[in-house]
Amino acid sequence: MTETSGLIRRAVDFGERIFLVMLSVPFLCAFLRVLPTRPYVVLTAISEMLGVVLILSRKPGEVATRPFPIVIAFAGTALPLLVRPGGIQLVPSLVASILMSVGLAISVASKVSLNRSFGLVAANRGVKRGGPYRVIRHPMYVGYFVAEVGFVLTNFSTRVMLIYAAAWCAQLLRVLEEERILRTDPAYAAYSTSVPSRLIPGLF
Repeated sequence: MTETSGLIRRAVDFGERIFLVMLSVPFLCAFLRVLPTRPYVVLTAISEMLGVVLILSRKPGEVATRPFPIVIAFAGTALPLLVRPGGIQLVPSLVASILMSVGLAISVASKVSLNRSFGLVAANRGVKRGGPYRVIRHPMYVGYFVAEVGFVLTNFSTRVMLIYAAAWCAQLLRVLEEERILRTDPAYAAYSTSVPSRLIPGLF
């Protein structure tokens, strides 16, 4: 690794942490304000904030330094932190709570499996095969999607829908970028042979 690329990686690492802390404070404040009337939103808050905590405590790795993976990683992580509770309730709270609970369980199990290998920008911090990674290669993003759909169904607004649509596009691009980096590792190439699905078993 050259001195320049090392400086870029350190700058990206530091920038990620500051960026997430700045976004997390207003996100948490907004969710705490509505907690007495919409207690189920705590599930979305936990799901998003767990990722922030793990990024702040992660271990170093071979991180992408090109602008594209950095931009989509920041977008995929930052956009969900811009949503706020409110809007139209389209389904009963119980239905939304079940969806958010399932999504949270998937994302928590994924993050526990990754532990300190979890990061924001695409990187190789080691190949993980345990937990939900035995079924699909990127289960954490599936957990995000399920939980966020639950949130949308009880907090629907054009703003929330547009934010999540953009976030989901960024997350899909993020998966593809992570694959591009990880497939250079023979261990990951072998893993992807044994677990062929990225997000949806049998489809993608």
